Amino acid sequence: MNLRIGTRGSQLALTQSGWVAERLRAAHPGLTTELVVIKTSGDRIVDRPLYQVGGKGLFVKEIEEALLAKEIDCAVHSLKDMPAELPADLTIAAVPEREDPRDVLLTRDGSTLETLPTAARLGTSSLRRTSLVRTLRPDLLTTSLRGNVDTRLRRLREGDTDAILLASAGLRRLGIAYAHTVPLDPRLFVPAIGQGALALESRRDEVEPLLQAIEHRPSRLAVEAERAFLRAVGGSCVTPLAAHAVVEDERTMTIRGFIARPDGTQILRGERSGSSADRVQLGGELAAELLGRGGADILRELEER
Repeated sequence: MNLRIGTRGSQLALTQSGWVAERLRAAHPGLTTELVVIKTSGDRIVDRPLYQVGGKGLFVKEIEEALLAKEIDCAVHSLKDMPAELPADLTIAAVPEREDPRDVLLTRDGSTLETLPTAARLGTSSLRRTSLVRTLRPDLLTTSLRGNVDTRLRRLREGDTDAILLASAGLRRLGIAYAHTVPLDPRLFVPAIGQGALALESRRDEVEPLLQAIEHRPSRLAVEAERAFLRAVGGSCVTPLAAHAVVEDERTMTIRGFIARPDGTQILRGERSGSSADRVQLGGELAAELLGRGGADILRELEER
């Protein structure tokens, strides 16, 4: 069988999809794979932050359309790019082992988030990261930063920014070891929902069990809790929010999350611990708590703008 794998065309996306293809071939001797590059709306729009043009679903829409049209057999996504709800005929067939979910701060001189000088320019186009920075360091200046990893690193080296925030997983998958990289504590600087995880999406057909050969159960449990939080909150792409679940073993987990105002003037944090079997309930309960403590008011105000 030849498996057609849909992917974005960025270096990171191709690296991730190649990694998946290699493991699927190892799991299924005789299987051949083909990477099919699909340009998404998110790839075409590079001059504006994503939340201004429709959110992260822009990176998956065209790929899902190709899946539904049977032009490809499966797709590899960064799970953090996926909307809370999938098309009815599609499923996340497998979640391979998650990479480091943390955000990292990169600087030219080894500064930390605490020691960056007042009015330092910090590059990011993520609402979540921006709101967290404004909460923790309101004296810093955040500046929009789109483009691939190489583009962002070049802007840092050339002095366009004093620091940038990236996902550790992307750097690790690309084999990039930048000299001045500081991981941020995920209990305080909560990662994006699904950050560091991959989603292997397929139709509900004979391909689904093929992909399940590289499923990593603890990673699946964690991201299902995080996505349950996302569905329960129901926030739009203009809402800074996050959730990160840690699976202590296959029986217990802790999920932490927040809902915030974009300007960082208010952030509502919470956590829940319990059985991994109750992961969807834990994510939903955490969302309900934060919504009840004022998160619903934040969402309503942002959506009325």
